[in-house]
Amino acid sequence: MTYKLDEKDKKIIEILEEHGDYTTRQIAKKTLLPATTIHNRIRKLKQEKIIKKFTVDLDYKQIEKGFSVMVLVSVDYKTLRELKKDQHQLAKEIKMLPEVSEVAVVTGGTDIIMRVRVKDVEAYDQFLLKKFQKIAGIDKTQSLVVIHEK
Repeated sequence: MTYKLDEKDKKIIEILEEHGDYTTRQIAKKTLLPATTIHNRIRKLKQEKIIKKFTVDLDYKQIEKGFSVMVLVSVDYKTLRELKKDQHQLAKEIKMLPEVSEVAVVTGGTDIIMRVRVKDVEAYDQFLLKKFQKIAGIDKTQSLVVIHEK
């Protein structure tokens, strides 16, 4: 049976989306609920896999990953069949590369979209030539350099 979110759960999630580092006491203050209730609800949301993980919002320039590229990937299905792999396995392999921060299997003219974060254009060039192009099953790519993001 699927866990049914109520308004209290939704409010806790809303606060955590904006302030993932808040303590249960801080969330309790914002929601006017007891801290034990907040603790139990967060535990339940994690147990039900509604909250999968807590993460950070990084300033990528400060960690030398300020150059961001969205890459549209077309899959070579013939090669994948020969390797007995599917599109999802290829996406998982791509996600293992440390420069790749996001991967999504999509429909339409593109098969996979990925986000690459590196220091600069030279690092991106090295990533493409030395790592990415060596992955079997990729037909072609189109790189879209991100010039501004919110």
